[in-house]
Amino acid sequence: MRSLKWLAAVLLTAMALAAPTGAQTLPGGFVYLRDLDPTIRQDIRYAGANNFVGRPLEGYGAAECVVKRDVGLRLKRVQAELGSQNLSLKVLDCYRPERAVHDMVVWARNGQETPAERRYNPAFSKKDLFRLGYIAEHSGHSTGAAVDLTLVDLKADNSRAFDPNKAYADCTAPAAARAPEASVDMGTGYDCSDLKAHTAARSVTKDQRRWRNLLVAAMARQGFVNYAKEWWHFSLPGAGGPAYDFPISPRMR
Repeated sequence: MRSLKWLAAVLLTAMALAAPTGAQTLPGGFVYLRDLDPTIRQDIRYAGANNFVGRPLEGYGAAECVVKRDVGLRLKRVQAELGSQNLSLKVLDCYRPERAVHDMVVWARNGQETPAERRYNPAFSKKDLFRLGYIAEHSGHSTGAAVDLTLVDLKADNSRAFDPNKAYADCTAPAAARAPEASVDMGTGYDCSDLKAHTAARSVTKDQRRWRNLLVAAMARQGFVNYAKEWWHFSLPGAGGPAYDFPISPRMR
């Protein structure tokens, strides 16, 4: 009996040592997108400093896309369709913990606005972003049923990287002047709070509109609905549920 207890203790210790520090098991129904389709590119912007807040948001302990399983499976099908056109999806945000949403709210109401922050809302004051529908106190992202994403042309040179020390033009400027996205030119940068970022904006070029239409159509064929004020934001009706606040941690490999 003693030897069995000793063996059990050894096995439990070995399992604990083998588990990556900080890794977690996701709540039921959630998956890491990378486990379903590792070919979908990921640039989880709120896990770093390349975003409108200028730092990682609360709850983003890893740059990983977490979604409801059905959302992930449908994204996988979109990716398969785009692959035949030498294109790839690139996700920019997926599940968003409620604490991160609160972090955004606190930021928007702190009464300060730096030049780097103004790049993302050149025409509005950030305190007006709630009234205008660009930031919400409750986000569909927290249910795991919403994603922010764009397209990557696999034949293009996508090597231009973001430099946190460079003063870029605002998010409505030509692609060569604004912060690099390593993706196709949709007419604005990601998270651009501006009329030009509205999906059907008339102020974009013919090519930029073509890219937007292509993304919306490919996502719609898998049931996703676009948010009209943000060309990058899509949700899957019926896939949500309650909002969650578990942190995003590294995948268990």
